[in-house]
Amino acid sequence: MKGINGQNILNFTWEEALLEAMEKTQSVFIRFIVNGSLVKQILIGLVAGIVLALVSTPAAIAVGLLGSLFVGALKAVAPVLVLMLVIASIANHKKGQKTSIRPILFLYVLGTFSAALVAVVVSFIYPSTLILVAESADITPPSGIVEVLHGLLNSIIANPIHALLNANYIGILAWAVGLGIALRHAADTTKALINDMSDAVTLVVRVVIRFAPLGIFGLVASTIAATGFGALQLYAQLLVVLIGCMLLVALVVNPLIVYWKIRRNPYPLVFACLRESGVTAFFTRSSAANIPVNMEMCKKMNLNEDTYSISIPLGATINMAGAAITITVLTLAAVHTLGITVDLPTALLLSVVAAICACGASGVAGGSLLLIPLACSMFGIPNDVAMQVVGVGFIIGVLQDSAETALNSSTDVLFTAAVCQAEDAKLANPDPLAAGKSV
Repeated sequence: MKGINGQNILNFTWEEALLEAMEKTQSVFIRFIVNGSLVKQILIGLVAGIVLALVSTPAAIAVGLLGSLFVGALKAVAPVLVLMLVIASIANHKKGQKTSIRPILFLYVLGTFSAALVAVVVSFIYPSTLILVAESADITPPSGIVEVLHGLLNSIIANPIHALLNANYIGILAWAVGLGIALRHAADTTKALINDMSDAVTLVVRVVIRFAPLGIFGLVASTIAATGFGALQLYAQLLVVLIGCMLLVALVVNPLIVYWKIRRNPYPLVFACLRESGVTAFFTRSSAANIPVNMEMCKKMNLNEDTYSISIPLGATINMAGAAITITVLTLAAVHTLGITVDLPTALLLSVVAAICACGASGVAGGSLLLIPLACSMFGIPNDVAMQVVGVGFIIGVLQDSAETALNSSTDVLFTAAVCQAEDAKLANPDPLAAGKSV
């Protein structure tokens, strides 16, 4: 009996040890999923998606549902997040508390114009030509810059419910700013409730972002399985020019702008923004869907919430360096294909037009591609030919749109961080000349 009991005790001890080991393994796995590096998890999802697409096309297309659900969840929560954060930020703003929206807006405009200028220069050094087909896209582009600006102004006065449902961030910002200013005079309990609601939405967003690896896995697998990138070979040079311009802006122009602002090595910040924001934006292909990711990154960097809660959604609407590059490169490719001569003043004018068009790209169905006919009209290119250029844009959109969104969205958080860090440095090290004068 003792032997049997002893054996039972030994068996129980062994089973208990096994269960404990399994629990430890599970806890390590759960800790990795919940608290592990999101970038590492996204890279694992990326590799797994590529492998699945190569091994089984039907399975890869099926898991595309994960990507659709992830992007859909981000798009669903982003408008509410922007509304609540901006209202809470402005309602709780104290007198004398400084925000830095103007310098960020200046960097947005400077970055977008610089990107268009880079695209003009590169397009003249490496001119691209297109294979224009007979058919054109069945979409009506805006007839001119006035129409684009008209659309932007109408977005500001949109119904707030309509703005939330349609992710009209200009309208959401306008209503959030108005409500925030009105609620400055509210009771402290009301302001506390608004803060609690803002924190609750932020928590929901953080949960959604933790599913990014699964979303990226589904997006990569389904995209490679569906396209195979075979059609892209016909437009290899055009893609090289487009992606090259975007890399040049991301790795040379933007760092120069950031260095001018913070006066120290900009590349740690640049690479952090590309890694944390650019990678996710590349696969979601949506600046709006990437707003929560950028907000979370700003929070991790301890930036001023009063600033980034406004600058990030605003940047998703008007900071469009990638769109400026797309409009410029494809327009000049059409110009070179048709043998139209372009002088320097016209090229500079194209940079300005492309920058203005890019700022209005979020307010146009189809984004930057549908603004190409507007730029083409500068050179007398007929609308049917311009729409063929748009068709080419849709063909290469798998890479073009991904790279464009990655540049646009990562630049939002980059410029916001640069300005906030520059302001923090000024507060920490005040100008000695100014201090001497005040004495």
